[in-house]
Amino acid sequence: MTSPIRNKEGHVIFTREMRDTHTILVPMMLPIHFTFIQKLLTSAGYHVEILQNHSHEVIEKGLKYVHNDTCYPALVVIGQMIDALDSGKYDLSKTALIMSQTGGGCRASNYIHLLRKALEKAGYGDLPVISANLSGLEANPGFQITLPLIRKMIAALIYGDMIMLLANQTRPYEIAQGATERVIENLIERLCSQFEKGRGISSREMRQNLEQIASEFEAVPVHLVPRVRVGVVGEIFVKYSALANNGLEEFLAGQGCEVMVPGVLGFMLYSVDARLEDYKLYGGNRFHYTAASMLMDFFLGMEKTMLDVLKQHPRFVAPSPFHELKEMVSGVIGLGNKMGEGWLLTAEMIELIRHGYGNIVCAQPFGCLPNHICGKGMIHRLRTLYPESNIVAIDYDASATRVNQENRIKLMLAVAREELEKQQSKGTVKEATVAV
Repeated sequence: MTSPIRNKEGHVIFTREMRDTHTILVPMMLPIHFTFIQKLLTSAGYHVEILQNHSHEVIEKGLKYVHNDTCYPALVVIGQMIDALDSGKYDLSKTALIMSQTGGGCRASNYIHLLRKALEKAGYGDLPVISANLSGLEANPGFQITLPLIRKMIAALIYGDMIMLLANQTRPYEIAQGATERVIENLIERLCSQFEKGRGISSREMRQNLEQIASEFEAVPVHLVPRVRVGVVGEIFVKYSALANNGLEEFLAGQGCEVMVPGVLGFMLYSVDARLEDYKLYGGNRFHYTAASMLMDFFLGMEKTMLDVLKQHPRFVAPSPFHELKEMVSGVIGLGNKMGEGWLLTAEMIELIRHGYGNIVCAQPFGCLPNHICGKGMIHRLRTLYPESNIVAIDYDASATRVNQENRIKLMLAVAREELEKQQSKGTVKEATVAV
């Protein structure tokens, strides 16, 4: 057997030849978004599989191969990957792993090193690990994040955000159970079919598709009974991953709530904006600044397209434009707070409160300093500014019990239900049936 090619640090390189022979395993975070990304990567010539293993064994594997003081998302992701490798499902001589790497001050930049250390310990040290980054941190000749691929992946994220946003505002009120899920499945199938044909990416096609998405959700017959409306914010992985947050959205839905989860686009805009702010404050490479400016303009153009479409469908609550999010935190938290989710986390809570989702779960990994400062640390300030807000910070960790987490959320919901009953008695919220 030929020895794998390694770089000067000793890491196995994902070569061009591996692109044709290897399956790349991707940890799950957002089912809709990642389904689209899988299709795009497949159409680009990569063999990609999104991991679906969600048993408690994943957490046990994470605890076995990652120090329990390490950031919880790293423990979950690494545990999911090693559990998949242990399953016997994959030909280990033709398997690679991929991990995102931000390059910022958050511990997430070290996840890839923790993964390699865990793989060595588990006996998988010869598997190539791909660093998915835009910071030039690592290079893998067989995996290239090209501008056309970035363009397509941004489109996929926009579609994912739109579907997630409208599904969450439709599902709790649907008259025919399962109607929302059927719309989601049909949309995913049609959009993935477009991706396979190289379509659905141009500005015109995107606007048409977004219009179609909004129209199909609006066509679902609903009975708009008063419900507790809950926003979910927090560290990006724990906020979105059902594996990491113990099925938080499903739990809230089971409690009769309408759930609002901010989309990925806001975080992408925030990440690029942080690069621009760094250049303005500290200087740097002019080329990198120009590239970031162009990417920012492109993101903002996509955001405008989505918001323009949502304006034509006023039944749905639309997200605030990014420039308004920045304005919301003026005098509350400085824009220099940009580790992890940084000031965006505070901005998302303010946005939710202003949009009628003042009952908020702030999901954070235990010991995540940025989230404890910009999330939990801002709750008192937000309650002062918005007395109607009802926020609970929930720590997620391998040692935290699901029962305790859910009981704390139930206490928050009890307060929310009391407030909803008061509003109903005053006649400020009413029922409505919309049948198309």
